[in-house]
Amino acid sequence: MNAPAALPTFSVVIPFYNEEGAVPGLLAELRATMDRLGAAYEVILIDDGSHDGTAARLAAVAAGWPAARVIALGANQGQAAALLRGFREVRGTWIITLDGDGQNAPDDIPALLAATQDCDMVVGIRTTRRDTWSRRAMSRIANSVRGRMLGDHLRDSGCSLKIFRAEVIRSFFPIRSLYSFMPAMAIAADHRVRELPVSHRERRSGVSKYGFGTFAWRPLMDMLALWWLLRCRPAFRRRSTS
Repeated sequence: MNAPAALPTFSVVIPFYNEEGAVPGLLAELRATMDRLGAAYEVILIDDGSHDGTAARLAAVAAGWPAARVIALGANQGQAAALLRGFREVRGTWIITLDGDGQNAPDDIPALLAATQDCDMVVGIRTTRRDTWSRRAMSRIANSVRGRMLGDHLRDSGCSLKIFRAEVIRSFFPIRSLYSFMPAMAIAADHRVRELPVSHRERRSGVSKYGFGTFAWRPLMDMLALWWLLRCRPAFRRRSTS
């Protein structure tokens, strides 16, 4: 009888939507980085209903990479839904998230992992953002308002490059702007969160999927809902630790 396969130490979750040009280079970098860590890992690639060549390129990479597998959502459901779908599949002790557009550098992963010695989640701070002026300005305002209302006081909670313990997933709620509020949810559930500077690169292909609704009205509605939820903090803690 064959022994069961050992569980991975790391689970990498990456959502993709129309990022065919970024797939080969990003995943080649990621594979080299994860192999250097010397621990068992898995890579969960979520195709969020892409209508370009993303699905084919993900399948080609996964065919030659035993640690990787693709989950196709069919219709586009949004980044949060793609992440939550990936989180349901993870088997690792530590979860790593990054964007599929190539703006996050896999080379930053080892430094973030080293910073997990005394915390449950490490969030990247994009020190030199390769975004438009308006997008950077809106991000600064959002971080300031969110920090005051929710009490997380993080500088860049919207950075996609994050590493956290698997049990932190229990503190997440299914809201559309999940990426930006994952640290606040973790802090509210008494997890220890810290930030660390990371690099940020130009987009390798495609266009930004985030318009004014994504950067303003939708996060505002999500923030108000989460603020109300945190007023019921004892119930929230019971849910996140059960």
